[in-house]
Amino acid sequence: MFGRPIDGWRPLGSRAGIVLAALAGALIAAAPAAAQSADRPVTFTKDIAPILQRSCQNCHHPDSVAPMSLMTYAETRPYAREIKRRTQLRDAQWGRGAMPPWFLEKNIGIQKMKDDISLTDEEMVKIARWVDSGAPEGDPKDLPSALVFAANTTWTLGKPDLIVSSPSIPVSATASDWSDFLGRSPTNIAEDRYAKSSEYKEVSEFVGGKKPTGAGTIGALFAIHHMNTIIDNSGRADDGVIEGGEAAQDLSADRENLPNHEVGRNGDVFPEDAGRLLKKGSYIIWNNVHIHSPGIPGGERKTHLDLGFRFHPKGYKPTILSHAYTFGRTELWVSPGEANHREDAYYVTPQAMKLTDFEPHMHGNGVRMCIEAVYNRAVETLNCAGYDHNWVRIYYYDENTAPIIPKGTVLHAIAWFDNTAKNSNALDPRNLATFGNSSVNNMFIVFNHAQFLNDEQYSAEIMKRKAFLAAHPEIDNIGCPACALPPPRAPRPATNATR
Repeated sequence: MFGRPIDGWRPLGSRAGIVLAALAGALIAAAPAAAQSADRPVTFTKDIAPILQRSCQNCHHPDSVAPMSLMTYAETRPYAREIKRRTQLRDAQWGRGAMPPWFLEKNIGIQKMKDDISLTDEEMVKIARWVDSGAPEGDPKDLPSALVFAANTTWTLGKPDLIVSSPSIPVSATASDWSDFLGRSPTNIAEDRYAKSSEYKEVSEFVGGKKPTGAGTIGALFAIHHMNTIIDNSGRADDGVIEGGEAAQDLSADRENLPNHEVGRNGDVFPEDAGRLLKKGSYIIWNNVHIHSPGIPGGERKTHLDLGFRFHPKGYKPTILSHAYTFGRTELWVSPGEANHREDAYYVTPQAMKLTDFEPHMHGNGVRMCIEAVYNRAVETLNCAGYDHNWVRIYYYDENTAPIIPKGTVLHAIAWFDNTAKNSNALDPRNLATFGNSSVNNMFIVFNHAQFLNDEQYSAEIMKRKAFLAAHPEIDNIGCPACALPPPRAPRPATNATR
């Protein structure tokens, strides 16, 4: 369906033949695994357990969000064939339903990301060979030491210095999705502080004190699908521009969007030199909450979000401005039975920027999103990712590969929707799909963040990136157009002829 990721793609500084290189890499990766199978079988203890520890067990351990634990051979063996099937979905169209849930396309754009849990081609081959050979356990001496996971009540990023709670929301066992402005909560901090991270936890009081069973991630454990949050440092007691569920599009210097809460997201660590300010007397605005009832008996509850901040030491001052630059499109119109529907959205950078992440956000009909950068007449694809509304992903760029783009760059987001029976997330493809907050409607939003750079900071970042690329010639220069330019010439001394 998508023969070319974007019509007329012209990657600046990217090597030619990227798709052929990816295919060749897959064949090369398969060769060592094939040679290995001739020497010994692929076993759980030596080959599969390390893969599960790196990419699966963070969710697949007791009392976590996954429906089964994969900590031991006895727990994993009954699901061997399903593990093979779900991991191989990575190479299916859009990657829908793939495990681990990492949908960034590997044949285009920037690949070096933080916390990358995706499987290599060699690991995919190992899993398939293990399953096809009867899923043998292997020598227990080869088993790596078991990982120890904190309880669900433990904060992933560490104990917060401040926790701010949202108003509590009653959630029925069966009801339509609900979305609205929720309110605001005082931070009650005694002095101005800069936050270095933020993290959300949904906290529920279940009727009868017992969690429901028989549902997946949404419903059994969580009811808040997503929520937008804003730091309000204005000191005002009123809600200002935030009323009736309307998004805050006109944030002043006293208001700053935080990374959103979404099911499946981990906490957010801000750039070390770009902490977020919370002033004495500040509030957290809870905006555009989306509640999704579980739809099963016994699922009713009261629920709220806890927002945990960790602070920089007292006296810390940021040197770089970092905040959101969310953009997208609300005029969506996907006809009944329509596949491969495309929409476009644009953002012009007001100054030089170093992008922090790429976070596509769509709803049930969304299947894919790409982001490209337009510099003058050059067009470069930064990333493409499949989209599965059951697993919202945010992709954080590695420090040495994050796009560094000049003022006036046009960021172009392209989204594809599928409103046919082939899309299992489309509730009823006989219906017209338009924009809306409910999961049965559509969205097209890029929830990105960036460091906004002045001229001096931009030049310094370019010099750092050039040095890195010179030391790592195997890494393509993607997303840094100035890195491909020669340094500016020194001004010529004035002469009598040129005065």
